Amino acid sequence: MHWVKADSSDFSGNLPLPRSGHTAVNVGKSKVVIFGGFADRRFLDDISVYDIENKLWFTPYCTGSGSDGQAGPSPRAFHVAVAIDCNMFIFGGRTGSKRLGDFWMLDTDIWQWSELTSYGDLPSPREFAAASAIGNRKIVMHGGWDGKKWLSDVYILDTISLEWMELSISGSAPPPRCGHSATMVEKRLLIFGGRGGGGPIMGDLWALKGLIEEENETPGWTQLKLPGQAPSPRCGHTVTSGGHYLLLFGGHGTGGWLSRYDIYHNDCIILDRVSVQWKLLTTSNALPLPRAYHSMTCIGARYLLFGGFDGKSTFGDLWWLVPEDDSIAKRLVSAPPDILSESKSVTTLSGSPESSPKESQTEQAPILELQKRLGISISSSKAQVNLVDEMEDKELHELSSRLAGETLPTRDQFACIQALRDHWRRSSESSIQLQELGPLLRDYQRLIIHKYFRKNIVSNSQFTTPNLPGEDYCFFHLKNASLLRMDDIPKLLNEYKQLISS
Repeated sequence: MHWVKADSSDFSGNLPLPRSGHTAVNVGKSKVVIFGGFADRRFLDDISVYDIENKLWFTPYCTGSGSDGQAGPSPRAFHVAVAIDCNMFIFGGRTGSKRLGDFWMLDTDIWQWSELTSYGDLPSPREFAAASAIGNRKIVMHGGWDGKKWLSDVYILDTISLEWMELSISGSAPPPRCGHSATMVEKRLLIFGGRGGGGPIMGDLWALKGLIEEENETPGWTQLKLPGQAPSPRCGHTVTSGGHYLLLFGGHGTGGWLSRYDIYHNDCIILDRVSVQWKLLTTSNALPLPRAYHSMTCIGARYLLFGGFDGKSTFGDLWWLVPEDDSIAKRLVSAPPDILSESKSVTTLSGSPESSPKESQTEQAPILELQKRLGISISSSKAQVNLVDEMEDKELHELSSRLAGETLPTRDQFACIQALRDHWRRSSESSIQLQELGPLLRDYQRLIIHKYFRKNIVSNSQFTTPNLPGEDYCFFHLKNASLLRMDDIPKLLNEYKQLISS
């Protein structure tokens, strides 16, 4: 499988705004409906729809009338949403510090909301619950957080009678939790992970039987311990069903033993329903940044990732996860990642905008001299390393802005970049994420340029060899981070720290 960041050729229309804690559901095979979420300290109540056939994002005009006279649900995040036929059902969530217990249905054929709160006995208000469809008529919901305690109850909704029923279950049961996933597989509900009572993040897998009336099974939980590479404990992840697999992505975990600290994941782990075991999904290319409380939907053989949160920043990016023979993956082959392709604004090693051929030839001699001194093979007399200027390096900007978060105004890009450099200076090789390697390598190369060329190239003056470094910079010549090996990372980081210190 290949991760490919979506671009303007994939969609038309108005893309959804950045958010986390939203829901995204497949309505048949025709559309994906995104509702609500949280961003910029605001809870959202908007709808964004992806028309799969026409590759179009749009915002429908929705009508309706709630018990308080509003047209649709109040703004919220961390609610549950499940699609049955053309209808999307949502329950609960949170707005501000209030946990919600209202129940709504959106008819996506006519884009009309209906509040169903007055029907029957609803579950108690909650957020971070998990829910799944049972066939094409019922919905099952488990757990959540009501603001005071973690929950472990199970409710069944009949979407025809609109009645909720709490399921009576005897025997052992999973500990109460929130932020977990719930997925129907054949006749069983599988729940994984979540945050439990007292705050620990869990990595257990449970199956619930007795949800299908025709089977006449007594409801009961069974803890499953499957072979293979099981996911690490996490909450706020997604589990998406596609073919014979369940795909688990991302989530929020903790690291350390005595000292706990936040970890956000971007790994892909599948539960193979045929062999009944966990497997780490092999992916290529740059991965999306780690995140939790995102959404992942299956569209044919493709998966679409949107939004999420990494403890500092809220994402609005869209990513495809596709098979290697997919047309989206093939465009990577036709246009491989390259330093030059990352920005139209390219600078030469002097740090100045690319100039006339005469000027560039004048500056080329010291560049070749440095390459010779560092033992870099030169395939032709015209060999030249081109770099994107730091103020034009989009990946560097994104990383630095996310690191700065709310502590620095993102308009102060120099300060953000400096904060990122300080972060790398303090990092260990084991803490460097794969998606950081490209920006790190380019910044390493820029620092070599700043250190050894700016003071030597003045107008048409010749390169002064006494200023040439005695150290070896092994990665100065690399075209992109894909040429790095895993055992290169400690040395790259060490050389980078030496450059920063000097």
